[in-house]
Amino acid sequence: MDTFWTVPNVITVLRFLGVPLFVAFIVGEDYGAAFITLVVVGSTDWVDGYLARRLNQVSRVGQWLDPVADRLALIVVAVTFVVQGIAPAWLVLAIVIPDAILIVNALVLFHGSPNLPVSNVGKIRTALLLLGAPLLLLQRVPGFDYGWLSTTGNAVLFLGCVGHLIAAVGYLRASWAKHARERSAAGNG
Repeated sequence: MDTFWTVPNVITVLRFLGVPLFVAFIVGEDYGAAFITLVVVGSTDWVDGYLARRLNQVSRVGQWLDPVADRLALIVVAVTFVVQGIAPAWLVLAIVIPDAILIVNALVLFHGSPNLPVSNVGKIRTALLLLGAPLLLLQRVPGFDYGWLSTTGNAVLFLGCVGHLIAAVGYLRASWAKHARERSAAGNG
C-alpha cells in the first residue's frame, strides 16, 4: 500500500503532534497536562503498528514514518527534560549519539532506512523509556512530589538508555550483515 492517508499513519501524525503540545506544557510548567500528554503519546506508540497489521493497512510511508516520528519524539522529550532540569544530561547523550550513528550508518550503507525488524531489546528499551520519562515528570506534579518517583524514574530511564545502547549495537551489526548479503547477491547476480 502506497497511500499516506491510512488510519495508522493518521494516528502516527496525531501522536507526533502531541510532542509540541507536551513541550508547551513543560515550558509553561503545567506538569500535570505535560504528564497526561506524555502518557497519551507514549501509550499510543504501539497502536499504529497494531492497527496497520489488523486493518491490513501496512504502507511504505508508515514503515518509515512511525520510526522517524518515534525517534524525533524521543529526542525532543529528552532534550526538553534536560533543558528544563527534569533529567540529567546523560539522557540526551545516551539517546542522541547512538541514533546519530545509526542514521549515518543507514544513509551510507542503504541511502535510507535499512528496513530492519525491531529487536526484542529495542522493544524493551522503548517500554523502559516510555515508563521512566512519565515517572520523572509525575514527581513535578503538585501532590506527587515523592522522592521515590524521581529515583525510580531515573533508574528506569538509565536501564532504558543501557537498552538503547545495546539495541543500537544490535541494529548496527544487523545492518552490516544485511549490507554484506545485498552486496554478495549483487555480485553473484
